[in-house]
Amino acid sequence: MADAIVEIVGQDDLPVIAELFNQIYRPPQDMPAFKRRFLGRYNTLQMIARVGDRPVGFFLGYELTPSVYFTWHYGVLPDFRKQGIAAQLMEAVHEWAQNSNYDAIRLETPNSARAMLRLAITHGYDIIGLRHDSERGDNQVLFEKSLAG
Repeated sequence: MADAIVEIVGQDDLPVIAELFNQIYRPPQDMPAFKRRFLGRYNTLQMIARVGDRPVGFFLGYELTPSVYFTWHYGVLPDFRKQGIAAQLMEAVHEWAQNSNYDAIRLETPNSARAMLRLAITHGYDIIGLRHDSERGDNQVLFEKSLAG
């Protein structure tokens, strides 16, 4: 089990997050794509998980409504998976969202992303819907977790 350090980072660290994203996901995204997604978003949050000095995972999110926070992306480098790093990121996001007075946190993940589906269920998320993503050709499972209590 890795003992990652999870920290909130600012816009100056977006290139690090973009590099991690492009090592994990396809198609790759350039910096303007990340910046466009955050345009007009309120309360954006970026986190990086590090093992030693090496960035190995990240989180990106923003406010969906004044009471619901949206998880845009989690990612952990393949060589560092199954070590609890995604769980550490998720727990840090939950703590931040709860301390920021959100009532719930929402995420969506492709039905094919079995590890993320298990992680969400293990951390108390409920399935609230399903939508077809024609761009990816896959169904997205919509999850929400209450942060009350």
